[in-house]
Amino acid sequence: MDQPIFLMTEPDHFGVVYQINPWMRPDSWHADPVAGLSAARAASRALRAALIETGAKVEMIPAAPGLPDLVFPANAAIILDGVVVPARFRHPERQGEEAMFRAAFETLKARGLVTEIVELPPDVIQEGAGDCIWDADRGLFWVGHGQRSSANSVPAIAQAFGKPLVALELASPRFYHLDTCFCPLQGGKLLFYPPAFTPEALAAIHSQVAPKDRIEASDEEAQAFCVNAVNFGRQVVMAKAPQSLRHKLTALGYRLHEVDLAPFILSGGGAYCMTLRLDRRSGSAQLRIRA
Repeated sequence: MDQPIFLMTEPDHFGVVYQINPWMRPDSWHADPVAGLSAARAASRALRAALIETGAKVEMIPAAPGLPDLVFPANAAIILDGVVVPARFRHPERQGEEAMFRAAFETLKARGLVTEIVELPPDVIQEGAGDCIWDADRGLFWVGHGQRSSANSVPAIAQAFGKPLVALELASPRFYHLDTCFCPLQGGKLLFYPPAFTPEALAAIHSQVAPKDRIEASDEEAQAFCVNAVNFGRQVVMAKAPQSLRHKLTALGYRLHEVDLAPFILSGGGAYCMTLRLDRRSGSAQLRIRA
């Protein structure tokens, strides 16, 4: 396996200063923002170290004042086979991130880490890899919509990448992005939280994933943001996990690397949210077509 490359953002301007999802607790943050920022810096360093120790490379971009959620680059774009589709955010609080990330992608393109930047149609809201997850074992995108990303993002993603996809409507504001409740694992397993999905979305998951490959997260496991995990090979990097999830995953041969991400969970994000994989390949990049 090639060395995975992830994008992360320095946390120097992180804070929980507004509320755009039910997890965000500005009151808790404002109780001691100095301690909160110190803890966030330590947590970000620990996540970066865990990724590097498990064999990945990490590219860092700087923080920017007034953009506390810039630390969650998973929402910045969908990337596959070197093609970048930058996000368009629903909430005004995050829309300032679009120009920052676009500049970062232009720099990455100049360095040869990505090859092409493709724009979404103007009427589409789509919040990056947080709502569009590539499943290498099945050769398809799982596309979340209904909370942050608009339903018309589904055909837009098909148009941009020319890949099979399965649309999944999210049922709960608590699980506002697909990556908070859905994590394909290498080897064909799927870690997911069923209550986050509509009945139709659950039926779509069941049609694609055999019962033996479904790992259903408990309420406790989902609330710990452990489904919001980074996986490559048999390595899984995630927030501190309940013992129940450790048993489930280690029994299947996965190796867990847990990081205390409490400051970012206070904002509704975990390990996957804090990273964006740059080098993901479909296995048939040379055959990519436009629908």
